[in-house]
Amino acid sequence: MKRYNQLIALSVIVYGVLAGSLVFWIQTIETQADTYYKVEINRVYSRLSGELDPDRRFRMQADQKQSADSLLASCQWIKAVEYLPGAQMEQEQQAESFYKEDNHWKSDIRPVFRDGQLQGMLRFDYIEAAYPLRTVLIIIEIGLGFVEIFLLSLLFYMKYKLLRPFRQLTSLPYELAQGHLKGIVKEEKNKYFGKFLWGIGQLKDSLETSRKRTLELEKEKKLLLLSLSHDIKTPLNSIKLYAKALQENLYEKEEKRQSALLQITRKAAEIEGYVEEIMKNSREDILDIQVIQGEFYLKELMEQVREAYGEKCAIRKMELEIGRYVNRLLKGDRNRTLEVFENIFENAFKYGDGRTIAVTFYEEDDCQLIRIFNTGTPVAENDFNHIFESFFRASNSKGQPGNGLGLYICREIMQKMGGSIFAERENEGMAFVLVLQY
Repeated sequence: MKRYNQLIALSVIVYGVLAGSLVFWIQTIETQADTYYKVEINRVYSRLSGELDPDRRFRMQADQKQSADSLLASCQWIKAVEYLPGAQMEQEQQAESFYKEDNHWKSDIRPVFRDGQLQGMLRFDYIEAAYPLRTVLIIIEIGLGFVEIFLLSLLFYMKYKLLRPFRQLTSLPYELAQGHLKGIVKEEKNKYFGKFLWGIGQLKDSLETSRKRTLELEKEKKLLLLSLSHDIKTPLNSIKLYAKALQENLYEKEEKRQSALLQITRKAAEIEGYVEEIMKNSREDILDIQVIQGEFYLKELMEQVREAYGEKCAIRKMELEIGRYVNRLLKGDRNRTLEVFENIFENAFKYGDGRTIAVTFYEEDDCQLIRIFNTGTPVAENDFNHIFESFFRASNSKGQPGNGLGLYICREIMQKMGGSIFAERENEGMAFVLVLQY
C-alpha cells in the first residue's frame, strides 16, 4: 500500500510539473507577442506621424499613399491604420466611428504631436500572434486538470474498493491453511469481493463441519477398533490354549484332539468375522457427501458438460460426441451429477487411448439413461467387479496419479439421488451408464 500511495503522489507531482510548465510557456508567449506587435506599431507610428495632414483624415499624396501601403504590407501583426485629424475630434460622428471597436482585431490608439501641438489620433488595428496558441494551451491546461482529477479518482477508487479489501483478505487463505476455522468472516457490500467473502465464509463453515465429522468418525473407528480388539482377544486366547495343548500332547484320545482342532477352526472363523467387520467399517462413510435433492433439465446439465470439457477434449485432440436427447426434467442434484461426469471424464483422460468420448441417451422404465463411452483398453476382468469400491485401483492404473475414490464417489452420489451407475466392458473401451429418475 505504501508504494501505491507513492504512485498517487507521483501522479500529482507529474501533473504539477506539466501544469507549471504550460503556465510558464503561456506567459512567455504572451510576453513575446506583446513585443512583436508593439515593435511594429512603434515603427509604423514613427514613420507615419510626420506625414499626416492635420486637417484631412489620413490623406497623402499618391507617392506617400503607396509608401504607406507598402509599409503596412510588410507588417505581420498590424492589419489597418486609421487617422482622426484634430479638427474632427470634436465631431461626434467622426469620433464615434474612429473609437468603435472591431470584434476581430485589437486596437492601440496613440496621439500625434507636431511642434508640441496635438495634431490628431492614430489607431492601429492589430492581431495578437499568440492568441490562438494561448487558447489552445489553456484548453490543454484545463484538459490536463480533468485528466488528473479522473486519474486520482480512479486511483482512490481502486485503493478503497479493490486494494484495501483485497489486503484484508490476504490472511484468510493462510488461516484456512493453518486450520484456524473459528470465527466469522465479516461480509462486505462490495460488488467485487462480497460474493468472495460469502464463499470464504461458507468454505470455513463447510471445513469446520467436515473436521467435526472427521473427528467423530475417527473417534467411532477407534472405539470400534478397541471393542473389536477386545473381542478378538477371547477367541485368540482360546486358539493359543488349544494349540499349546496339541503341541504338548495333552490330549491322549484322538477324539479330544479332533475336538480341539474343531475349536481352533471355529475361533479362527470368529476372528475372521471380526476382521471382515473392521474392513467393512473402514470402507463405509469415508466421505460425507451431501446431496441437495431437486430438479434440473437435461439440457442445462449437458451444456455445462460441453462447456467444461469441450475445450479440454479439443486440446487433447480427442473427439467429443454428444448424441441427441429429449430435454427432460430430471430429479437429483445438478451440481453433483456434473461431478459424476467430471470423475468419469477424468478417468477417460487417464486410462483411455485419447481418441473418442461419446455420450448417448436413451430411456428405460421411466428413467433417463446416460451412457458415457471412451475408447481404450478396458479394465481386466478380475478388476471389473471392484472398480466402484473405495481405494481400489485397477492393474492399469500403475504410474497414474489417484487415490481410488473417483468411481466410489460417483456411486455414492447416484445412490443418494435415487439413481444408480454401472459399468460395461467392451472390446474397444469402457462405458459408464448413469440412471436418473424423471
